[in-house]
Amino acid sequence: MSTPTFEPQDGQHRPAESTQDATPAAQAPADGATPPNLWKPPQQPQPPRPPQPGRPPVPTQPPPPARPPGSPPQPLGPNPALISPVRLGPPNPTLFQLRWPRRSVAAGPDALAGALIAAVVAAAALPLDRPGIGWPVAGLGLVTALLVVLLRIEPQRRGTGAFEATCWSAATVALLSVGVFRAAGWLFALCVLAAFGTLALAVGAGRRVPAVFMAVLNLPLAGFRALPWVRWGMARTRAREGAAGATRVLASIGLGVLLLVVFGALFASADAAFDRIVQAILPELSLATPVRWVFVGAVFAFLAIGGAYLLHNPSTVGDGTPRPARTVQWYEWVVPVGAVLAVFAIFVGVQVAVLFGDRDYVMRTAGLTFADYARKGFWQLLVVTLLTLVVIAVTVRKAARETPRQRLLLRVLLGLLSAGALVVVVSALWRMDVYEQAYGFSRLRVLVSAFELWLGGLIVLIMIAGVVPVTRWLPRTAVALWVATLLGLAVLNPDRFIAEQNVARYADHNNSDIWYLSTLSADAAPALDKLPPGARECALSQISRDVHDADDWRGWNLGRAEARRIVPDPVRPDRFPCYRSYR
Repeated sequence: MSTPTFEPQDGQHRPAESTQDATPAAQAPADGATPPNLWKPPQQPQPPRPPQPGRPPVPTQPPPPARPPGSPPQPLGPNPALISPVRLGPPNPTLFQLRWPRRSVAAGPDALAGALIAAVVAAAALPLDRPGIGWPVAGLGLVTALLVVLLRIEPQRRGTGAFEATCWSAATVALLSVGVFRAAGWLFALCVLAAFGTLALAVGAGRRVPAVFMAVLNLPLAGFRALPWVRWGMARTRAREGAAGATRVLASIGLGVLLLVVFGALFASADAAFDRIVQAILPELSLATPVRWVFVGAVFAFLAIGGAYLLHNPSTVGDGTPRPARTVQWYEWVVPVGAVLAVFAIFVGVQVAVLFGDRDYVMRTAGLTFADYARKGFWQLLVVTLLTLVVIAVTVRKAARETPRQRLLLRVLLGLLSAGALVVVVSALWRMDVYEQAYGFSRLRVLVSAFELWLGGLIVLIMIAGVVPVTRWLPRTAVALWVATLLGLAVLNPDRFIAEQNVARYADHNNSDIWYLSTLSADAAPALDKLPPGARECALSQISRDVHDADDWRGWNLGRAEARRIVPDPVRPDRFPCYRSYR
């Protein structure tokens, strides 16, 4: 039996016919369709508006096609208002997340204690104004703290090996120890910069060239990234030991300092010899002393925390798998390298005649004196050596090495190019020697000669790398070679060597720049003491003022101690004026 429906008509209600006989408008809707509103009268279609003059007709849109009864509903498209302009989902990983992830959440007690000890030792020992024994003492405290952190890490989680880290740490202390024996500030500054690089390699794990360069930047970056790491480590330590434990530690430290001051003051007032020892140990207290302590301690604590963070969270920035370079055909690199080899062959032929010829041959051939010939060509040959290294690096990157023939061709041509570069190095060193014999020795000439020697050794390493299949040792070995070069300069004692050569030149030709000799460091005092009267006082006047005040134990230096023995009293420069001229 069908259910009756009622439709309004003339204010009355009457039963409608059954749904089986109803009109299509009154039929039941299909599944999922909206039922029609039977109480709303049907809308009459609006007639189109007549076009108005001067306006284009408005296009009318046709009504959407009616959906056949019983058909499934069409899926609705996305609502533009609900589309987010921001990309949904997890963000792309950053460079640090990919190459330098954080593996350790909080700093351990060994890292925190090591940073504190390194800061205290450096603040108490390091002299900022001059080289001295305090520099290797501070460096030894820093590297010892880092090595303790490294040894407490499980071997499989270490980014660098213990033996290699120990070698780089020993190189750091050796470079800082130059300040104990040599007073030359320029040499010690180079050693301090190199010591920072060796410290970065001791805690870094990179092997490729970009990773070695990035190691110097990773160490200070690690210090900043380690600040939350240290904060969580301190919070974990406080939670483990409690506030009472930290208070007891601070109280014990304060009590120890108080007893040290009281008993030290009593013993110093009771005995003059003990008072002299205390005066030698304690620094001269002034307003700047606490500032220096805080600054030095903060710097070394920053380095210790950054190094410990790198040991726990190794960085692989610059050390990943290199992207495969687009190789070129063999003739595309053989032609330019062959052109360079041709120039090298001509230059080598000329240099053989010059190196084994006499002075008359050089003067007839070049039309210059030996000194002018050397001065004109050294710097150009230095640039040629650097450009040759660039050519070798680019060729190794771009040349194809799939077949044995390609590898053999690459090794032969680059081996010949490296041999030509070695001849350039020898020629440059020979020219510098001639130039020094004519005009004397100076710091810049000695330093660039050492740099040229290092370039020659680097070329030899490149030739060895062309034969050895694994070359990941080359970048770090190049740095080790530069460290050996600096230590060799320290053994040479460059300021004293320069003074000895110029003093001998003054004795032979009575022609030397005495004013320049007076600008050398205290290392040159034993050689300058051999000058004749007048010239001796001129050369030693500046040195006598620099070493007049005695050093405490932090700034003790062998070169200054020897110079203080030679010139115990300052030399008055008004009695022995020095002019910048050759005499």
